[in-house]
Amino acid sequence: MSRVAASTEFETVIGLEVHVELSTESKMFCACRVTFGDPPNTHVCPVCLGLPGALPVPNRRAVEYAVRAALALHCEIAPVTKFDRKNYHYPDLPKGYQISQFDRPLGTNGYLDVPLPGGGTRRVRIRRLHLEEDAGKSLHDPRLGTLVDLNRAGVPLIEIVSEPDLRSPEEARAYLQELRNVMLYTGVSDVRMEEGSLRCDANISIRPVGSDAFGTLVEVKNMNSFRAVKQALEYEAERQRAVVLSGERVVRETRHWNERAGQTTPSRSKEEAHDYRYFPEPDLVPLRLDADWVEQIRRSLPELPAERRARYERLGLSAYDASVLVDQRPLADFFDACLDRGADAKQAANWVMVELQGYLNETGETLADTRMTPEGLVALLRLIEEGTITGKIAKEIFPELVRTGGDPRSIVEARGLVQIADREALYAVVKEVLAQNPAAVEDYRKGKTNAVGFLVGQVMKATRGRANPALANELVRQALEE
Repeated sequence: MSRVAASTEFETVIGLEVHVELSTESKMFCACRVTFGDPPNTHVCPVCLGLPGALPVPNRRAVEYAVRAALALHCEIAPVTKFDRKNYHYPDLPKGYQISQFDRPLGTNGYLDVPLPGGGTRRVRIRRLHLEEDAGKSLHDPRLGTLVDLNRAGVPLIEIVSEPDLRSPEEARAYLQELRNVMLYTGVSDVRMEEGSLRCDANISIRPVGSDAFGTLVEVKNMNSFRAVKQALEYEAERQRAVVLSGERVVRETRHWNERAGQTTPSRSKEEAHDYRYFPEPDLVPLRLDADWVEQIRRSLPELPAERRARYERLGLSAYDASVLVDQRPLADFFDACLDRGADAKQAANWVMVELQGYLNETGETLADTRMTPEGLVALLRLIEEGTITGKIAKEIFPELVRTGGDPRSIVEARGLVQIADREALYAVVKEVLAQNPAAVEDYRKGKTNAVGFLVGQVMKATRGRANPALANELVRQALEE
């Protein structure tokens, strides 16, 4: 693509390689604990350091989690798989090789259906899912230089490699979000990007619209948030476009995303598989996966995000609302618990997404930090439904209910907030409001019907929101006609 007219339109082609740290208690091939944030180099042993004579033993739970993740992504599970040595030298890889899987990965030929931001779904093919161990972590200190923490060396990972089926940075972000949801729902990982449990590398190229040929691939690394993934790919696509339009060639290389500078920078030429000199791991025999065991794992899979989203839509929620709930599993679980207690789906969804989520966003708390219970919210909704309180009063006591828990009816009675639905009592308030607002009354009599809304508002204000809104409206109109 060295000579391309400036008017040429380009298509972006993206494939993602995602590393997911598995939530096991111990490392992939030894008994060292898996923790985050402990003092450096406090969880290391001869096996994860690769010292002579140390022999690795596969972690059964890690294999189970990898199978679980592969099945959730509709992969074919290899009946026999094996481990290989991937040879390269990094300061944080003291043994000089990583135990990974090369030609016989655990899972292949899967797919993930990704809901797109503008509506619709894109099916992204999963080329492979394989197990491997993590490397250590280099820490760059301006005073002390580069230090190495090997607590992470040997932590079990799965690498999920997609086909280049994504066509924009927005789609890449949506894919990553959906993949994160699947890993979270299956329980194989906490997928915390800020702690490195979910890491993403992207392969990106551009090509003229209508072309089937792939452009020169560039790998982008060092993206540690969904926002960073989108921004980095937007920058890189535009950079490649500018290179091609200037008559230059895109160089096949690995680039790092510099979030502060908002640009990608060259890191190294991109390696090919042969650069790693793969060979079978001599200390591990091939892994034979029992078909019954795999089937048992398949049957234990929970309702996955796509299934849950579809169920919510069948309940009458919009696709957007269903996605908002599914993307935040604690809120979705809370919503389901409300449904189990007889709540109306739309009403419960609105209160969970607007009031409850709003409270959590404002306070920075998690749902687990609060005293809010499904029973409490359902009881509150029933008070509205039976006319004991107005929606306005419900919103007023909601923060107290979240903070203290308890019975909303008791809160309402203790604070004297029961709705005024007594016709005679409310009519007295209406007459008083009309007497205090003669200008609005005169406006109404001159044909300005929107004065009714103002007067009803004054009635609500006078009763501190306790007036039945429909009855207040009726009585204001009645009094104006007298």
